[in-house]
Amino acid sequence: MVNRLLDHFEEWLIAFLMGAATFVIFVAVLHRYLSGVPVLQDALIRINLSWAQELCIYMFVWMAKFGAAYGVRQGTHVGVDVLVRKLPPDKGKWLILFGLAGGALFTGVVGTLGARFVWDNGFHYALFDLLGLDVGDTPEGPTSPDLEIPTWIAYSCVPLGSYLMCLRFLQVAGRFIKTGVVPHHDAGHVEGVEEVKLPGEEVRP
Repeated sequence: MVNRLLDHFEEWLIAFLMGAATFVIFVAVLHRYLSGVPVLQDALIRINLSWAQELCIYMFVWMAKFGAAYGVRQGTHVGVDVLVRKLPPDKGKWLILFGLAGGALFTGVVGTLGARFVWDNGFHYALFDLLGLDVGDTPEGPTSPDLEIPTWIAYSCVPLGSYLMCLRFLQVAGRFIKTGVVPHHDAGHVEGVEEVKLPGEEVRP
């Protein structure tokens, strides 16, 4: 149940970020071009959209981090499996497990380093201030130039996305140990479209 909710949250977050970024870019570009129209110029110049580019950058970074975790779950990442295919199945499985363990270790390390960076970049101050604790000489942390939000909020995607990716590697490894199958994406498959068998033709697997 929890895993299913996490899957849905991951998918909805990626879809929302992709749609929202596209919409913001569209509005910003439209605003820029319409600001040159004499009739609309005076009204549109008063609208400040200088923050749009920075917001889109942050949304695309968040989308990339969580999209990478989604890619591990769905098996859409590009991989070189020539050696695995050449080895006997009983030996190739250890190479697959080594690769999955290496992915989990790498993303776990990146997530930990990212969490430490976010902590030192202002989250420490924000958490202590929220709990009413003495912040002492703890630095408040920088803010972004256009949105003027604490930068630790934007950088939080590094530990969150990396830890989620690490979890996905561990889930794939656990599933592989039980079933001997790793997720594999078929580029020719279209979700919701069933292949039809024509007379005298075999349906491709």
